[in-house]
Amino acid sequence: MDITEREVLIWLNSLGIGNSNINKIIDDFNDLREILEVHNEQIYSIENIRKEVKEKIIYNKNKDNIKRMLYNIEKHDINIITIYDENYPKRLRYIDDNPKVLYTKGTILPEDSLGIAIVGSRKATSYGKWACEKFTKELLDLGITIISGLALGIDTIAHKTALDNGGRTIGVIGNGIDVIYPKKNLSLYKEVGEKGCIISEFPLGTPPLAYNFPQRNRIISGLSLGVVVIEAQEKSGSLITAHHGIDQGRDVFALPGNINSIFSVGTNKLIKDGAKPLLEIDDIIEEIYELQEKLSLNKMQKKTEIDYSNYSETEINIIRILEEEPMHLDAISYKLGIDIAELNSILTILELKGIVKELSSRVFTIC
Repeated sequence: MDITEREVLIWLNSLGIGNSNINKIIDDFNDLREILEVHNEQIYSIENIRKEVKEKIIYNKNKDNIKRMLYNIEKHDINIITIYDENYPKRLRYIDDNPKVLYTKGTILPEDSLGIAIVGSRKATSYGKWACEKFTKELLDLGITIISGLALGIDTIAHKTALDNGGRTIGVIGNGIDVIYPKKNLSLYKEVGEKGCIISEFPLGTPPLAYNFPQRNRIISGLSLGVVVIEAQEKSGSLITAHHGIDQGRDVFALPGNINSIFSVGTNKLIKDGAKPLLEIDDIIEEIYELQEKLSLNKMQKKTEIDYSNYSETEINIIRILEEEPMHLDAISYKLGIDIAELNSILTILELKGIVKELSSRVFTIC
């Protein structure tokens, strides 16, 4: 069997050789396959790599080992995406220290490029749970993929809400993709793998070591258009994800919380440091151009689908105004000359018909 450069890359990753060391190896060889053919002295001469890493490569560098490694991955029904592949996620390709190899369960779809990360405390409060469900559902209504870390608490709520509402979700984990962690999330892990996608950059069998999780957090933010932090203590992995997002040029949104709650110290500090307070879904939409485009496209499609024969003249006038842009109740009343009480009644009927919805207090739009 001929060995490809892609397979050598996967083999290096499977040995537990990290991105920075792989970058140094790539810099030293015109083609990664050369590392299997050169004398050991040339491997020892690679600069800025520890001796034990070089010896690991030398000890394992034969094609039979690579064949066994590939067979083992195939046996586990795992897909692999590398930086050499066209389907490597575009947003990840341009971040610092991008993962060279991704192990996946499920499929990354083109529409997943419109993704928002939702992260937060493992010990969510009732307020955090409510807010997570609310914003997850509203993002799903826009056709957004929900990205999180398959941890307990806010991550779990975000994934479950997405699945329960027929939406897309991606879980990025800090261990081998064949390792279930936390064990409580076994059923969630299976469902996300079947209906969405699970991603790991770690080789098979990698345990959930504490230092893996800050590393995986850069992938959560890297895949996303923006990062939503629901709740976070003062020292929280969610804050690491947020700071990765800032470094990657992503918009970061934080849910304001009770200043007397330990679960809101992190989010309130993010807001103090410049993150946007998350009060309503519009706070996210108005910062992210791709979501504005998505919303406009949804409205255009909805406009062509509406059968106006099912509506009265007044209802049609209201619908046509809201097709242009979301509008406050008072502004609709003024433009159309309709009494507020009558307008409220008509809007309630249109909401029941599924054509109009209230975005925030007294602001309406087309569904």
